[in-house]
Amino acid sequence: MQARSPRLPSAIQVVAVMAGFIAIMCLFLNVLDLPIQLALFSSWFLVIGLGNWLGHSYDAMQQGLIQGIYNGMVAVLVLITVGALIGTWIAGGVVPAIIYYGLAIMSPQIFLGAAFIICMLTSLATGTSFGTAGTAGIAMMGIGYSFGMPLPLVAGAVISGAYVGDKMSPLSDTTVMTASLCKVDLIDHIRSMMWVSVPAAVLTALLFLGVGFFYVDAGLDTSRADQAMQALASHFTINGWLLLPAVAVIAMLTMRLPSIPVMGVVCAWWAQDMPVLDAVRTAYFGNRTTSDVEFLNTLLNRGGIESMLSVIALILFALGLGGLMERAGILEVISANFLRWANNPGRLTVSTILGGFFGNFFGGAAYVSLITASTITERNYDLQGIERRVLSRNVEAGGTVTAPMVPWSDGGVFMAATLGVSTLQYLPFLWYHLLVIAISVFYGYANIAIWRTRTDAATAPA
Repeated sequence: MQARSPRLPSAIQVVAVMAGFIAIMCLFLNVLDLPIQLALFSSWFLVIGLGNWLGHSYDAMQQGLIQGIYNGMVAVLVLITVGALIGTWIAGGVVPAIIYYGLAIMSPQIFLGAAFIICMLTSLATGTSFGTAGTAGIAMMGIGYSFGMPLPLVAGAVISGAYVGDKMSPLSDTTVMTASLCKVDLIDHIRSMMWVSVPAAVLTALLFLGVGFFYVDAGLDTSRADQAMQALASHFTINGWLLLPAVAVIAMLTMRLPSIPVMGVVCAWWAQDMPVLDAVRTAYFGNRTTSDVEFLNTLLNRGGIESMLSVIALILFALGLGGLMERAGILEVISANFLRWANNPGRLTVSTILGGFFGNFFGGAAYVSLITASTITERNYDLQGIERRVLSRNVEAGGTVTAPMVPWSDGGVFMAATLGVSTLQYLPFLWYHLLVIAISVFYGYANIAIWRTRTDAATAPA
């Protein structure tokens, strides 16, 4: 048989695939109570069927699937490393020590603001939201629980702080990748983002501090915190030296060195009197602790590469789906429709953010979202005479920032699994993320920080 020449899907076919994907997710999760991994896997065949109908061979669709997974493999490797890091840090007493000293010196009223700032500084220094949430974030969750704080609110402060650095740090892979995709100098990209991220971070810190001062009773019962400190002291050897691995890892990541979880194994053997082989096993199987405080059992019995396997499977299925949709031409059709609609800076900003969210929703990874947001809308920036650093700023607002908002994206899955709070529970408290999106859209429609490539643009900002 003569091979058919592949054609692009129609707008109706694109909408039908999206509707089918949402229907599969709802059916599997809400009706059949099946794992989300199976829902994503089943969605593969929906897109493969459309691709075959459009003239793509099975081999071509398979190559698209493989390419989609390849584009997000860095996230998989990070998950493996962070899983080992979490398991060894808990077993070695590093995370328990951070929780213990945090409970000893921190006031409940300033805790939420402090949690945001601590995670923000950690992520700026390391450039990783996953590493920040898996270390400082877990400690903040333990402190927040001991103070009687609502855990979704604490998770919102942790994730908000963690993504400041993921978006702004020159050490962040997403920051470097966005600058590269948009063909923008890295420093120019960061300077452009500061117009949005600085006011968003300041407002977020004030909001979390305001919640603490106005809604947290100064006479809050801290007996739960005392109980948690006693439980930690009875099950772990707590001393100041155990804070050094956290400092060392931040320093290593700052110097672009890998954060190999050897120090956690050494701490488990040296400080916690754990046999060497058992300490090494925590890198794969995670920590196992039994205390009288149920939440500490939940918080501290986690980590290890094994705990990340289901998360990795989910991300691989999501990445494969994104690759299939790109190969089937779905992204190209959406791009063409955006080009016709986005005829001013405001609409252009909205289309870029939607393109990034689309990548996270259907592609399941921040890396995919950065590709979709930039490729779908970059041509329109050039046609309208708007500098690429505006594009790169909006790509981060739609791609990096929306990643933890999607339950099956790499960011959403990791944050929910690591912090023990579901995506839909912490979503209303992602105040930094929501502010970044709102400020970006406002700048677009108000023509603020919309730099032009043509000198005759009367509306060009200073």
